[in-house]
Amino acid sequence: MKLRSKRLIMRVVTAFGLMTLTTVAVAQAYVPPEQRPRPEASATALTQQPTLDGLVAGDSAWSGVVPTTGFTQIQPVVGQDASQRTEIFLGYTDTALYVGVIAYDENPENIIVADSRRDSSLDETDSIRFVIDGLLDRQNGYLFGTNPVGMQYDAQIIKEGSTGNFGSGGGGFNLNWDGSWNVEARITEDGWSAEFEIPFTTLRYGDSDQQDWGINFQRNIRNNNEIAFWAPLNRQRSINRVSEAGTVRGIRPPGSRNLQITPYVLSSWERGGVINGTDSDQEFGVDLKYSLTPSLTLDATLNTDFAQVEVDDAIVNLDRFSIFLPEKRPFFLENAGQFTVGSPQQVELFFSRRIGINAGESVPINGGVRLSGTVGTGTNVGFLYMSDEGVPGVAAQNDYIVARVNQELPNRSSIGAIIVSRDGDGSVTGSSSTDQNQTYAVDGRWGIGDNLLLQGYFAKTDTPGLNNDDFAFSTLMNYDSSDWSARLGWSEVREDFNPEVGFLRRDDYRRAEAFILRRYRPEGALLEVRPHISITNTWDLNGFLETGFQHYDVHWEFKNGYRIDTGMNYLKDGLQEDFEIIDGVFVPAGSYSGHEAQIVGNTNRGAPLSFEFRSNIGERFGGDRVVLQPSVNFRIGETFNTELTYVYNKFDLPIPGGDFDVGLTRLRLSYSFTPQILLQTLIQYNDGEDVLSTNIRFSLLRTANSGLFVVYNEFDERFPGAPPKGREFIIKFNYLFDVFR
Repeated sequence: MKLRSKRLIMRVVTAFGLMTLTTVAVAQAYVPPEQRPRPEASATALTQQPTLDGLVAGDSAWSGVVPTTGFTQIQPVVGQDASQRTEIFLGYTDTALYVGVIAYDENPENIIVADSRRDSSLDETDSIRFVIDGLLDRQNGYLFGTNPVGMQYDAQIIKEGSTGNFGSGGGGFNLNWDGSWNVEARITEDGWSAEFEIPFTTLRYGDSDQQDWGINFQRNIRNNNEIAFWAPLNRQRSINRVSEAGTVRGIRPPGSRNLQITPYVLSSWERGGVINGTDSDQEFGVDLKYSLTPSLTLDATLNTDFAQVEVDDAIVNLDRFSIFLPEKRPFFLENAGQFTVGSPQQVELFFSRRIGINAGESVPINGGVRLSGTVGTGTNVGFLYMSDEGVPGVAAQNDYIVARVNQELPNRSSIGAIIVSRDGDGSVTGSSSTDQNQTYAVDGRWGIGDNLLLQGYFAKTDTPGLNNDDFAFSTLMNYDSSDWSARLGWSEVREDFNPEVGFLRRDDYRRAEAFILRRYRPEGALLEVRPHISITNTWDLNGFLETGFQHYDVHWEFKNGYRIDTGMNYLKDGLQEDFEIIDGVFVPAGSYSGHEAQIVGNTNRGAPLSFEFRSNIGERFGGDRVVLQPSVNFRIGETFNTELTYVYNKFDLPIPGGDFDVGLTRLRLSYSFTPQILLQTLIQYNDGEDVLSTNIRFSLLRTANSGLFVVYNEFDERFPGAPPKGREFIIKFNYLFDVFR
């Protein structure tokens, strides 16, 4: 071999070796975000209360506070430092925790503000949010957030948000919870800043003199779709991941001293519908909140009213199973996650909409009490008693009791039990001894490592006359890493299982489910690609396949905010008796199968004008089906928002009357005079039933759910022989008295 060739080989080997060593060194230097040390910060006792105007810089109250900084992206580049600097100031007084934020931006003209309504999405706007784990149990917390115009966003996080969206507003992430707190924000020449004032009475925490709390911060920079965290997380995580939060040390909160009294007065006028002439009514009532300890709260309500709550979305039900509608009433939403056991929107052992609502109509509630919170080390307790009046000849008078205990264990684990009871007066059934129902259950979850979670429950009911197979159970495995997500589950509901104060989408079945998803982060315009497969089969207890669903899909998410999902579904429907799909049209008993294409997409939701689209086109019940759901969203600044959605169902079935279509139009309009003053309108038209409904709400909030509410409802059934158009006008005022503040 010539010397020149030998030298060339040596150079190649040396270069390859250096490249290998460099690659190894880089690989060794890179540490996944969740494996990095958790950040810590200190809270400073403030000698004066900050001036809550959104301007942190220049306020002498913050002069002695050393800010914490250092945010890490999860998108667009996992593990990279945030593109803009964020400073967090933490302080407290005898009554409240104060959080100051300076969100620097080299180009303030690029700041995007999409909405100022309370609890509007913070994903489509520049924003800051943070979770507070006052009990340091690394599973639960409160979430607070805002955008550059000072909107209020808050929620409760239970078990890291992993228990799903239960109908009673509970589950893992309860956005319907509204606490009492204040925030102001300003856009400045350096970016934007915000100041939060969170009374200690709004939080739950321990009883020691000096405490450490779990805390994490998230900043969204919307113009480049950037998401960054103070305590670094992997790309599949969200701020709900309380176990990976950082720590704030040195907080000295006050002891238990919280009494809030919220009386209300209401006047209503109703005309049309089933009412002859005009019917007027005046009501008054009161809610009370008292902290027995900083982590255990007693709530009471008398002559409960929910007139200010937004009406439910109209739904066209063209399937065989029960419609799911979420809880919106404020009293049932606070700490609702403590009472949730079961499978979200499938089998819910306690469903608060069973109280005060019968067949969609309101039943007056006399009142009730709720005790909820934490005692000892990680022992969560809940007790609820409610009593309604009943409606003569329609609904019996009922007393409801729910008792719940849950023990938190290390690494996202827990074990618990629940009892749900209804006792009626027998005015409808004829005997109080048979007008009752009880549900009993145990549940648990076991976290294994960082990514694996096993969970399940076993439940039994006790109903007079139903004494055979009156139980249900479920087991579920969830795996969630930065690259893979998977789920495997089995559940059964036996024939006499009857949770009357719960929700069953269907009964008498066995269900198997499997799901697997892969995440890719390619170079170029795509942010993430997620191919996945989902398979669910449901049989009756004799092994007859009632529903089969196979879903093959790829999510294509772009860095500019666009997204498109391209999927294919294979459906099986087994009918053991004829099914009335619409009035007078029956699908014959039998087994049906078919394929359909599914396409879902949206443009950049952060833009003033955006579009969304859902479609299913294929076969159903032996014929053809087309489902189209286009939606247009338009906003002017952060004050005016509108959303127009049309849901179109077209069937062509080989049966008499099987060629039909049904459409549902929904228009939402909102105008925010300020983050506390809001005018909202919801107009819905169902052309299948020829029904038009309108709900107009004006709210002037003082704090949380207290203030002035003006509500107008109109319900117009337009088919021949329908009753006259129904109109209702309501004025309600409630005021929160914070006795010790």
